[in-house]
Amino acid sequence: MGAHHEHTSAQDAGSARRIAVALALVAGIVAAQLIGAAATGSLAILVDAVHSLTDATGLVIALIAARLVLRPPTRQRTWGLRRIEVLAALAQAALLAGAAVYAVVEGVGRLADPPDVDGPRLLAFAGIGFALNVAAALVLAGGRGRSLNMRAAFLEVVADALGTVAVAVSAVVMMTTGFARADAIAAFAIAALILPRAALLVRDATRILMEFAPKGLDLDDVRAHLAAMDHVTGVHDLHASTVASGLHTLSAHVVIDDGCFRDGHAPELLDRMTRCVAEHFDVLVTHTTIQLETAGHHRAEARDAIHP
Repeated sequence: MGAHHEHTSAQDAGSARRIAVALALVAGIVAAQLIGAAATGSLAILVDAVHSLTDATGLVIALIAARLVLRPPTRQRTWGLRRIEVLAALAQAALLAGAAVYAVVEGVGRLADPPDVDGPRLLAFAGIGFALNVAAALVLAGGRGRSLNMRAAFLEVVADALGTVAVAVSAVVMMTTGFARADAIAAFAIAALILPRAALLVRDATRILMEFAPKGLDLDDVRAHLAAMDHVTGVHDLHASTVASGLHTLSAHVVIDDGCFRDGHAPELLDRMTRCVAEHFDVLVTHTTIQLETAGHHRAEARDAIHP
């Protein structure tokens, strides 16, 4: 079965614009937090600045990925560069893990010997960072379901906003109680926010790179539906995978009655199968390849596989 499909869309261009705006806002967050770290001596806001810098780097990667997926397929890259978003997500996960390790290492040292921190200034800079994070999250919110790339960017900004809240809480605690170690504890809290996000990104990207079946698509169910159709005598070599977010593929060899090829019924049967795959299941499969076979061809294929 062959069909022409567009692998890019206006949604990809919209994603790139959203990421570009969010990147500008996050760059402002980094600048504000670095100034705040220098002005207050706070580890928490310094770690959050590193976190934000990681987010900004991740958004740069995401922006490049969003631009690259707009390039059309070629004879060598038949899917275009759609899978670059998966590599980008892995790179973002690595950056997030590095930021978390930095937070823990620096936090342990500061916990043992907490420096004086300017609470009022810290609270002011935390407020600026939070406002910019909320703005960036709102920009990305509308596109977070479109791709793994957009989801990664959105999660980074939201988690950074939570990190800024931790900084603000530590500032309030130090201002009201004088407990200086609250700053280091806030740094640990930010690290705890980062690590689960990195793990989730690695998990989702690995599912795609390992070509697992799309989440929510039961291949046994697919096999049963195809096998139950009239004139179908067998289904084998059934595979499904995800090329990139929202781009799911399925292929199968289906054995049908020999008479279907003689009386011209095979094309109609093929249309029914592709409609079934496209419409019956919860996961939208956008590319389906079904090879129709006679029983004799299937036997020869199985014999050749055993005795190449």
